[in-house]
Amino acid sequence: MVPVSYYVIVSTVMFVIGLVGVLIRKNFLIILYAIELMLNAANINLVAFSRNYQSVNGQIISLFIITIAAAEAAVGLAIIIVLFRKKATTNVDEINLLKG
Repeated sequence: MVPVSYYVIVSTVMFVIGLVGVLIRKNFLIILYAIELMLNAANINLVAFSRNYQSVNGQIISLFIITIAAAEAAVGLAIIIVLFRKKATTNVDEINLLKG
């Protein structure tokens, strides 16, 4: 049996990679992928601790997170398609629709 600490280390690395991706990248698609990476890191932790404590609560919450992540990806990709059709760019610095 793999110790929980290994899962925590892997999920921490994945979360940090996702966080760095959100903070330093300018492409909207890459930012969306980085957010998905962070959500999957949280899922790994939930499932690992759920298995360690013999409870299904973490796995159920993980399924909710996967569902929310799928909806978030669909909405995010729809926004990216609309912005790309109007602005012909996916760079977040060039999108200033909310600025007055």
